Amino acid sequence: MSEVRSSRPMGVLFDIDETLVDLRTAMGNTLREISAADLAHFTEEDWAAYQHLYAADPQGYYDKYLTGELSFTRQRLLRVAHAQQAHGLPVFDDDAEAAWNDAYDRELPRHFKAYDDVVPVLDELDARGIPYGAVSNNVHDYQRAKLDAAGLERIKVLVGIDAVDAAKPDPAIFLEGVRLLGTDPARTLYVGDNPEVDARGACSAGLQGIWLDRTGIGEGAAATKTLARIGSLNELVEGFLPPVLA
Repeated sequence: MSEVRSSRPMGVLFDIDETLVDLRTAMGNTLREISAADLAHFTEEDWAAYQHLYAADPQGYYDKYLTGELSFTRQRLLRVAHAQQAHGLPVFDDDAEAAWNDAYDRELPRHFKAYDDVVPVLDELDARGIPYGAVSNNVHDYQRAKLDAAGLERIKVLVGIDAVDAAKPDPAIFLEGVRLLGTDPARTLYVGDNPEVDARGACSAGLQGIWLDRTGIGEGAAATKTLARIGSLNELVEGFLPPVLA
């Protein structure tokens, strides 16, 4: 864990996907559930590669959604089309696209789950009297439904890209979260899984940005040595939070 903090926090904001909610696993399980009949010939290795390609989005289609170049549904369909083509499968026609997207929409929320370290950390924040919320690069209502499906209804403060017409790392979206918490940016932590968009973006907005590196990919990486980095949310409690209020 890096020791990069300026003062004790009075508030904490979180990213949602891959920070609070295990979205990659949810997407992978959904893909397998809705495509099992059509892809019955897939080996376990095939499934792993197919799911990874969809989640990793190497073509950057989700980023194009954030910039307004693609709709949310179109970026999703382009991602699955890329995964299909990479495995020598036919691209969906219009009817198949609509059917696939409907099935995906129905199935995905059933797989939303919070990481095991989330609820204990929120309990600690409550015990220490520290307000918290979430700032996400998706629209408010979609992420509200996701948090609720994952059992995180207790997170009341939520800022989506539609709140200020901006996406991370634009300072405006971080500062809207700070405004809703009623805290000072310099004493507000922001925790997320993306070192650039989340940690550096938050620091540029005047918050204390923390990179949640669940996979350990940043160990020894020179490019991220200036970032505060934790491997789990448990380390947030151990290294960044003030003691329980008496």
